[in-house]
Amino acid sequence: MITATEQLGTYLDSFTEFQKRAAGGNLPWLRHSRENAFARFCEVGFPTTHDEDWRFTSVSAIAKTRFELATESKVSARELEQFRVPGAACQLVFVNGRFVRELSALDELPEGVTVNGLADEIDAKSGVLESHLGRYLNIQRDAFSALNTAFAEDGAYVHVRKGVVLDAPIYLLFISTASDKPLMTHPRNLVIVEHEAQATIVEDYASIGESMAFCNTATELVVGENANVSHYMIEREHKQAFNVSTLRIQQERSANVSSHSVLLGGGLVRNNVHPVLAGEGGECLINGLFIGNGRQHLDNYMLVEHTSPHCGSRQFYNGILDDHAHGVFHGRIVVHKDAQKTDAKQTNRNLLLSDDAQIDTKPQLEIYADDVKCTHGATIGQIEENALFYLRSRGIDEVSARKLLLMAFASECLDRMHSGAAREHVEKLIHEHLLRLAISPSSTNQEAPAPTPQRNWEEIG
Repeated sequence: MITATEQLGTYLDSFTEFQKRAAGGNLPWLRHSRENAFARFCEVGFPTTHDEDWRFTSVSAIAKTRFELATESKVSARELEQFRVPGAACQLVFVNGRFVRELSALDELPEGVTVNGLADEIDAKSGVLESHLGRYLNIQRDAFSALNTAFAEDGAYVHVRKGVVLDAPIYLLFISTASDKPLMTHPRNLVIVEHEAQATIVEDYASIGESMAFCNTATELVVGENANVSHYMIEREHKQAFNVSTLRIQQERSANVSSHSVLLGGGLVRNNVHPVLAGEGGECLINGLFIGNGRQHLDNYMLVEHTSPHCGSRQFYNGILDDHAHGVFHGRIVVHKDAQKTDAKQTNRNLLLSDDAQIDTKPQLEIYADDVKCTHGATIGQIEENALFYLRSRGIDEVSARKLLLMAFASECLDRMHSGAAREHVEKLIHEHLLRLAISPSSTNQEAPAPTPQRNWEEIG
């Protein structure tokens, strides 16, 4: 365990060494951005449960661990085969936060699409990069965003130019590897989709081997006028992993964005999604599924800002929790004064499979306009024993019956995803995960349960 002073001293040492060799160290705008961000992190430190946005999640385990910046690690192409996604337009591979070109597949891209490692773009002194990188993420309100910006060097750079339509997804695979000491990475992704373009982006976080690791990632997604973007965030790291991710979306006029989050792994996971509907007529769907067991802690924080009129947003998050798992849904919609005719809705539904599982849910509205339509609500319940008994009485074994019921619940989220390679990839992962959950000792009994009165959903909000 280390004190707060020792903690900041550890990060100061890492930052000092990082500044000496980081890409773009000779670019004044980038160096200034990093220094300001690190100063902000030192000013506020890690959040605590006294901070309202972190009320249900303690990050003391992160704060008290001496993490070192991850260095290069070797991964073979054979080890990555299990993670490949058939039908992707391209696949970028990052190992411990660093882009590995020789493991990536970049040869199927149409004209008008640029993908690269962020560090390579920084070295190329891209003017586009300077215009967008760090312009949207709010380092003042979020210490993890400040920490990411301070150590921002590598990650994914994606630029889809005006009018380009990508039918297949751009797949970004982030692999963490085992080490004999705690490692941290701070991937920074910049995705720019210009006017009237269409694209699907998949971020997939996975592990090879197990050891304590901290991945603090941030993605700035800039969506131009009349553009259409689907973004997928998949977290399936091992249970010693800490994962904090922030997706900051900037939407222009009549832009349509769908954010799909699927949290399956990790010991402590915080998923931040922050869209700003900055142009009139924009639409945003925030759709998610989190499945936890053991002592996993899965926290979902949504902040949707409506700053322009005639925009619509929808939040739908489903959670399935077993054993001693702890889930959090904090959905916050802010309708600014000028955002008249806003139409916003948020819904959180949760299944608790054991008496020790826990969910904290907090749907929240802040409305400063007087002509809006906004609703929110949450439900908490258990598997319907009558439905389980009915399936078993028809000759279906308990594991299969439980999986059917869980899959029906999870399919509410899948049904909001467009058909294609990204959805097929997610559906396969969910099927595999729910099968493991259905056969876990805490979720099954040796004898068929007698029918019991159905538990009513508990309505909140």
